[in-house]
Amino acid sequence: MSSIDSLPMARWSGVEGRPLIIAGPCSAESEAQMMESARRLQGVHVDYLRAGIWKARTRPASFEGIGDSALPWLVRAGKEYGMKTATEVATAAHVEAALHHGVDLLWIGARTTVNPFSVQALSDALRGVDVPVLVKNPTSPDLGLWIGALERINRAGVRALGVIHRGFGVAASRRFRNPPMWELAIEFRRQHPDIPIVTDPSHITGSRMLIQDIAQQALDLGVDGLMIEAHPNPDQAWSDAAQQVTPERLGEILHHLKVRRETSGDAGFLATLEALRERIDRIDHDLLDVLAMRMRVVEEIADCKRENNVSSLQLSRWAALLDDRVARAEHLGLSAEYARAVYEIIHRESVRRQSEIMNEETTAPGPRDG
Repeated sequence: MSSIDSLPMARWSGVEGRPLIIAGPCSAESEAQMMESARRLQGVHVDYLRAGIWKARTRPASFEGIGDSALPWLVRAGKEYGMKTATEVATAAHVEAALHHGVDLLWIGARTTVNPFSVQALSDALRGVDVPVLVKNPTSPDLGLWIGALERINRAGVRALGVIHRGFGVAASRRFRNPPMWELAIEFRRQHPDIPIVTDPSHITGSRMLIQDIAQQALDLGVDGLMIEAHPNPDQAWSDAAQQVTPERLGEILHHLKVRRETSGDAGFLATLEALRERIDRIDHDLLDVLAMRMRVVEEIADCKRENNVSSLQLSRWAALLDDRVARAEHLGLSAEYARAVYEIIHRESVRRQSEIMNEETTAPGPRDG
């Protein structure tokens, strides 16, 4: 576990006791658009007005941002309507331009986080600068890259730090643009409990219809803030139109979100929770005993296969087993996705252990020790 010297979020944001809200259009398109965005967001309790100035696009023909000339629009709109400002930077020149115009918060995008050389160049540009910096998770589900980027920024002397959880670019996702993979955000929080996490439902979902659900899930998991794209006329946006909402719709979303407490001082609640957790502990111990028992049978199967020169992986058996276990799980009220994920891990370890045994050098006869 690495050590990152960071400041509490309240110290650099002024926000305490509620989620930090960063909102605004995906891209700054004109001064009029930025002023209208800020005017309509004024009553929504937005802390930082965001806008993309330079846009990293997959295809060169796509809109890649207005560039430096849009920075005064963002800063002027924020000052006019009482909001701090935020934008994404990807190069040292971006950092210099944003700070020169007085942008209050910078974030590093997912496509930049994946490249340690790029992150180091940004770190060098940020050395000695007193500005909050948020780091988006990399496009790939790589926790080391995410933490490594934070460490580089921190070593440059930046202590006003946080991360943006915007989902991960993985294949075979029909529902989300970038599946959230909450387990990685949870593991990040476990390793770095003092670093604030801001979830970006817009980039996770890719659809304005799903933003409220993901935002609520994020708050239920205890994240510290939300970044949501809001545009005066989303359907006419020059970039990422489908995932932007109107400022008024953003207000409705935020109004309906429930912010849960981390705990409760109610004695009855605490006693009930402790009793339920004790039951979970006992069940988990039983699960581990059963898994160990299963693995011992796997080892016997491996011995049998080795003696008969049979391969460790039997695809037809695995397919039949998975279908059976998933069906059984659904009958018991568990989701197919959950059951499939559990059994894929069990099967992967079973195959690994069988291969290990089948390739052992036999040094002495006799049964395998249990």
